[in-house]
Amino acid sequence: MSQDINVLALVKGAERYVFLYNDSSRAEVLRVLGRFASNPELSFSWYDAAVLSQKVRQESRPTTPARRFAMPQPQDEELS
Repeated sequence: MSQDINVLALVKGAERYVFLYNDSSRAEVLRVLGRFASNPELSFSWYDAAVLSQKVRQESRPTTPARRFAMPQPQDEELS
């Protein structure tokens, strides 16, 4: 598991929303987005929560696509 810290930020008028989270706290940051959206004292909307939660989910996807087939490569034959 990576110990990288992810930063998610939103600026709305005078308010600043900054979320710091790691891989193990993704579910918690998603819950916080929902709590903020349901708080009428904040300008944070359900649309903001939806957009930011999509960013959180995109960040959790692997950046390199998995290989579907294990096909021999030319350099593999040279090693044999």
